[in-house]
Amino acid sequence: MSSKNFYLSSKHSDDAIELPVLNSTIGHNVIDIAKIPQTGCFTLDLGFGATAACESKITFIDGNKGVLLHRGYPIEELAEKSDFLETCFLLINGELPTSSEKENFLRSIQKHRNIDGSTEQLLKGFPRGSHPMAMLCTVVAAMSATYNSNTDITSAEDRMLTIYRLVAKMPILAAMCHRHFIGQPFVATDDRLDYAENFLNMMFGTAGKESTVSPVLAKAMDLIFLLHADHEQNASTSTVRLSGSTGANPYACIASGIAALWGPAHGGANQAVLEMLEEIGDEKHIESFILRAKDKEDSFRLMGFGHRVYKNFDPRARVMKVSCDEVLAELGLENDPLLKIAKRLEQIALDDPYFVEKQLYPNVDFYSGIIMKAIGISPEMFTVIFATGRTIGWIAHWNEMLSSPYRIGRPRQHYTGYGKRSYPA
Repeated sequence: MSSKNFYLSSKHSDDAIELPVLNSTIGHNVIDIAKIPQTGCFTLDLGFGATAACESKITFIDGNKGVLLHRGYPIEELAEKSDFLETCFLLINGELPTSSEKENFLRSIQKHRNIDGSTEQLLKGFPRGSHPMAMLCTVVAAMSATYNSNTDITSAEDRMLTIYRLVAKMPILAAMCHRHFIGQPFVATDDRLDYAENFLNMMFGTAGKESTVSPVLAKAMDLIFLLHADHEQNASTSTVRLSGSTGANPYACIASGIAALWGPAHGGANQAVLEMLEEIGDEKHIESFILRAKDKEDSFRLMGFGHRVYKNFDPRARVMKVSCDEVLAELGLENDPLLKIAKRLEQIALDDPYFVEKQLYPNVDFYSGIIMKAIGISPEMFTVIFATGRTIGWIAHWNEMLSSPYRIGRPRQHYTGYGKRSYPA
């Protein structure tokens, strides 16, 4: 706790109340406002832009400086030196694994890379062409029925088992949602393949045939999972925490996070990037769309540029840009019409004084959308892949909350409706 405290006066009392200022390791300190109701008022913070609802040791963001740390490690270093599953271990346990710890962790994940027959039947019950996010949200929630009777959320051992199951099964479920969406039979998991390779094989392979996955594409997919693994108290993570605070089944909590992520203002941004590129249609139209983007009276906005949190370059985007170039070169798609539009927009955003001044740099959604389009992933699957990577962040925050004393989430409101009135005679 800081030696400095914050004092607040009240119209209901001549005395000021003392609000402690709590020190953060890095970043802004916070004012503990628990005593504010003593003033006869509550605080109003639309969108929770200035309110901390929890204490966490997992992820730190400094949007002004373009900093993203997982357990203190910069995202750029993890992207260069680590991989997705090692980052999962880090987010859950707080430290990077030793070689033996990583081997045991990988073995635990491998053990749960299977899907029961009832889940397959549930997926097959959806009409062909059903949105993959609808299917994913449903089948993850349905895991509550499968594992409800033997999951004790007060047990650290049971929580870790839940983590293994979710990390192992999410890419498998995601690939199955894709296969059903496009009307093709499921491809079984291949235990000879690593996490990202197996996912891509289940997405694009042929049942009963030898797996052939490009190492470049597998590396790019692993990186997409890693760069989306956690992003502090975003809308979907906060939803999982709020659901978890009720004591709800963890699979139901993750399903609530998937539902929140589905929103176009959150996880749907990379799909919106592709829709924007298709709307532009041709490089010759770019200049007119740039003028529209600069026009305050025009509703058109360039998707994939700028970020609510980052007022500087999104650090994930720097890493994803390199991967994007590697994927396009691997697939020989440098001349794809939509991707040429994307590359031209990227250059304009980096050079045009209007975008530079407003700090509308390309963000991670811009580059990940391009990569997934190049690989051949349909836009409807983009948010499903986001959810696959983000699951570890959701479950890490859920586990952190349950590992310490916590209260059920119960936000207050600013009421502006009618006062008490009588029912008409």
